[in-house]
Amino acid sequence: MNIQDLLSKDSIFLSLEPGSKEEIIRKMAAGLTDSGSVTDLEKYVQAVLAREAQSSTGIGFGVAIPHGKSAGVARASLSFARLAQPADWESLDDKPVSIVFMIAVPEENVGNEHLKILVALSRKLIHEEFREQLLKAGSADEIIELVKNI
Repeated sequence: MNIQDLLSKDSIFLSLEPGSKEEIIRKMAAGLTDSGSVTDLEKYVQAVLAREAQSSTGIGFGVAIPHGKSAGVARASLSFARLAQPADWESLDDKPVSIVFMIAVPEENVGNEHLKILVALSRKLIHEEFREQLLKAGSADEIIELVKNI
């Protein structure tokens, strides 16, 4: 699995205006719809919100990794957002988030593809240097390049 292949310029937001967790998820999901990865926006958003209701996907370090498995997803994909201002995500460390990676996988994927993506991202995101690079990246191409080796 190559993380960079899951990203599209349509689903990368370098200065997303913050709002509620749901508003951020909806904006990012719209990017996945624009990229052709999500075919039913509402089904996918509801899957992500249902997962969030179980427990927060704010992993700490100013990062959240919301995810959902849905019949409204055509192919596994990833959205990235750097928030213009930190937003509350009910994170494990009680700190707001500035970086959000959102994972979308088709419901019929019986394997653990989303878990593999989640683990790969998490391993990289624990490194402060990588998070700093994401915060400083000036273009979607730079974000794609940064995730190239995940």
